[in-house]
Amino acid sequence: MANYRGMWEQLGMDLESHDQLCAVLPTAFGDVYLSQENRPEAMSFWDMVVADIHGIRPAELIEEQKKGRKVFGTFCVYVPDEVVIAADGIVTGLCGGSQFWVPGGEQVLPKSTCPLIKASVGARLGRTCPFFRIADMYVGETTCDGKKKAWEILGKDVPMYIMDMPQMKREKDIEKWYEEIKDFAGVVEKFTGNAITPEKLKEAIHIVNEKRRALARVYEARKADCIPISGKDALLMMQIAFFDDPVRCTQMADKLADELEQRVKDGVSVFPEGTKRILVTGTPMAIPNWKLHHIIETSGAAVVCEETCTGTRYFENYVDEAGQTLDEQYRAIAERYMGINCACFTPNTGRVDDILRLAKEYHVDGVIDVNLKFCCLYDTEGYTVEKALKDAGIPVLGIETDYTDADAEQLRTRIEAFVEMLG
Repeated sequence: MANYRGMWEQLGMDLESHDQLCAVLPTAFGDVYLSQENRPEAMSFWDMVVADIHGIRPAELIEEQKKGRKVFGTFCVYVPDEVVIAADGIVTGLCGGSQFWVPGGEQVLPKSTCPLIKASVGARLGRTCPFFRIADMYVGETTCDGKKKAWEILGKDVPMYIMDMPQMKREKDIEKWYEEIKDFAGVVEKFTGNAITPEKLKEAIHIVNEKRRALARVYEARKADCIPISGKDALLMMQIAFFDDPVRCTQMADKLADELEQRVKDGVSVFPEGTKRILVTGTPMAIPNWKLHHIIETSGAAVVCEETCTGTRYFENYVDEAGQTLDEQYRAIAERYMGINCACFTPNTGRVDDILRLAKEYHVDGVIDVNLKFCCLYDTEGYTVEKALKDAGIPVLGIETDYTDADAEQLRTRIEAFVEMLG
């Protein structure tokens, strides 16, 4: 493992606090991931990334910056990576998933703010995450009120661009999002100094679509009666996908999918026959938030799908590659991204439809609807989701949690009882 201390120092990081963070991660990763048996060999790539998560990729980004490329830090699946890539920019995810960063966020945010937002702000203000130090521009969006206010704080010392998300999905709302994407493209062109051409955007659309196809292949293998990969491992792949180079991510996900498809043919499962199949839906699980998956999969069940932003919402549906002009391409991008069914929309019947469809496709025995504490959007929508599942005869368990381990045993008791109830 290379020594990145000099790089972190040049980034202005708080090395003492960062050492404390780095000391905790290996143990947590070992307990959650390396304790598993019969893992796919291809998971070694993602294990390697996590082992050096604040070194390998940050060092790559800095080398690209030396060549004049700009790094855009994003927080949401609605920000179109295609536009940044077309201008020779680089996209990296920035959402925080660690309790370590929450206290720093609470210094400037109400405690009644969701932990993802508090952790993201704390990671920047505490100077303990290199990705937050490296990004040349942050790109936010108006998917919730907590984020809107967080952007004002993060934008004080970093260039911040905010995309205004429509709150409905009428034709005029899709038109509005198309205009937002065009405006964003203009900002990206000016910031990078590179023009976005139809040829470059066509290539970028193809790159991101290929990444989606590779991730979808992994999920497709999870539909099999033989479960070839744990939910924890699939979640890890998805979390890293937000940070990694898109072409490399595609290659590694395809390699994993090849192995999983062979496992399905050979009848190789990572769970005993008859293990109950769980669909997790709700709020996203940013790295290193592995708590719920770990509890579920050490309580007698297997997570076979996630209807979350760190799950199917990230890769389902593709941008139409037929467009030949920028106008056609921007419209195709707008239509694809407006097909994501986030709880920020009203009405949001599409998300209920997605959950019911996925429950059938993945042959699930039950659904766990998870809400990060103080996320009023998903918490409120939980009523509609759980009613629809009960009406369809699908067992459902609603859970509210945060990043701490304080409720771990309580969650385990509830989840074990739920799994037992599935019969």
